Amino acid sequence: MLDEADDIHPLFYGAPKTTEFKKLRKRIVQNVREAIEQYGMIERDARDPDAPPVRWLVCLSGGKDSYTLLAILYELKWRGLLPVELVACNLDQGQPGFPATVLPEFLEKMGVPHRIEYQDTYSIVMDKVPAGRTFCALCSRLRRGNLYRIAREEGCSAVVLGHHRDDILETFFMNLFHGGRLATMPPKLVNEEGDLFLYRPLAHVAEVDCEKFANAMNYPIIPCDLCGSQDGLQRQQVKQILDGWEKNSPGRRQVMFRSLMNARPSHLLDPKLFDFTGLTLGNLASVDEDKS
Repeated sequence: MLDEADDIHPLFYGAPKTTEFKKLRKRIVQNVREAIEQYGMIERDARDPDAPPVRWLVCLSGGKDSYTLLAILYELKWRGLLPVELVACNLDQGQPGFPATVLPEFLEKMGVPHRIEYQDTYSIVMDKVPAGRTFCALCSRLRRGNLYRIAREEGCSAVVLGHHRDDILETFFMNLFHGGRLATMPPKLVNEEGDLFLYRPLAHVAEVDCEKFANAMNYPIIPCDLCGSQDGLQRQQVKQILDGWEKNSPGRRQVMFRSLMNARPSHLLDPKLFDFTGLTLGNLASVDEDKS
């Protein structure tokens, strides 16, 4: 890893020199690089020196995950593994008490190109969501719409979010328990308009690693008081279940996450994904491999 201040991005100044931290940093870098390569996040034009530069809008909430995302993307750029321009963006949604100066001052100090956008979606959410209901769905839609608009204005081809492995796993179980479907946050998708990618480079990174990294770097963490103020959210309930499983069987989260990368449509029940009616005897492609 990089240790000399003159050779690294300011985001890494003051990084701990312990072996434990270096291993953590290396693991996160490998996880992010793996996700970027595995899901094809680097567009072809990015590797063409004659093409216009590819730009990504990196969404920064001020939480541990988005700080980790920004730092690791800059490390990959330093290593020549990410040939894109990065524009950090914070959407100030007008939450009461939000420390509006923290991120602009931090990004200025770090020399990170950025845009701070103020849109009072908080008032809309509070007005539209009935008492006792969760804010997350509407808040997310409003935020996403503004981020897509900003990405277009900044000439970006992709909006990059800081969702990690645990977010993806929790979303899967929320859909399973409450939505009646097998689905989660994909690491890469195209928006409804078809003009922007949405990437999640932290898809393979554990939440605990993001927390350890951001805390070790002393990044100025800003909590989300909007949804964090609500008790009994479905995501919190699922998280507690997963925490219990992980405590009783360490490594369970990673095993479950790997299952999302190893789907077998022929061993599920969705006729839209597998032609059950077309199965014929003697067809080797349909040989029963169920060993249970």
